[in-house]
Amino acid sequence: MIWAYPDKGLILGMVVVFLLLYNIYLFRFYRINKKLRVKKTRLAYKLVLRGLYVLLFLIALAGPSIGSALKEIKEEGRDIFIAVDLSRSMNATDIAPSRLQRVKFELKNLVRTFSGDRLGLIIFSSEAFLQCPLTFDQNVLQLHIDGLNTDLVPNQGTDIAAPLAMALDRFRQDADVAPNTAKTIILISDGEDWGENLPPVIDQLREAGISVFSLGVGTEAGSTIPEKGSVLLDRTTRQPAITILEADNLKMIANQTEGQYFELSDVAQEMPLLIQEVQRLEGAVIGSRTVEASANKYFYFLLAGLVLAFIDMIYPVKTIAL
Repeated sequence: MIWAYPDKGLILGMVVVFLLLYNIYLFRFYRINKKLRVKKTRLAYKLVLRGLYVLLFLIALAGPSIGSALKEIKEEGRDIFIAVDLSRSMNATDIAPSRLQRVKFELKNLVRTFSGDRLGLIIFSSEAFLQCPLTFDQNVLQLHIDGLNTDLVPNQGTDIAAPLAMALDRFRQDADVAPNTAKTIILISDGEDWGENLPPVIDQLREAGISVFSLGVGTEAGSTIPEKGSVLLDRTTRQPAITILEADNLKMIANQTEGQYFELSDVAQEMPLLIQEVQRLEGAVIGSRTVEASANKYFYFLLAGLVLAFIDMIYPVKTIAL
């Protein structure tokens, strides 16, 4: 027999309390016995009955598990690449304290949510770089997220196709290692795109069955971009450059890959919804193992104890002889 809650101190304490209270009960009857005739055999019957159901209650409290059976546990998993835009426009402050700082905060919650899945991190602007390959190590991911800043990548425009192509290539390379895992990309950007290779990449993602969940970061009003104690100037007009959320590309990518578009702005805080939708994706079975499981049978002891307590309550034994 296996005990689920083998707290010997608690059980011993309850036994001591029961004996103490019952001794007080017996002492009361001892004083009554001096004046009235008390049938000691009936008193003993009460003691045995009450001691029995208290014992059953204590056994139920300890959680007895009797017998065992073999149970197959299936392990499911997902492979998720997170692609984060690190172009200079992500320093804009239309979302406090800045677009990038808010994304970093949200990413930490996302990583904790998918602790049982492999996560990877890709950073991009005009080029894409693999910051962290697919891994179960959350500590490594959190360190990389803490270090995200716009100086990590060249800032000569934004090419959204680059991180998608890189994620697709990495998924293909890992096909032999994890052939059955569900594969997903979470694309985080303000939507600005100066690349020309997006349509063929989307076609390849769709053919591979890889969904892209895009998160648009920014506002429609937009804001200036901080740079070296001032603001970034437009190269043509020499006026402060204004960056706004351009959601059309992000929505198109999500729709054409059977993903969904979400937004992080001054009017929408949809990162929790994104997490919920990715969680709904069925992770493919990546393995199984057989374990020996035992069932907690406390209920039977509890039920028996309650029956005896009920009998004691509705059928009192007369201990005083008339």
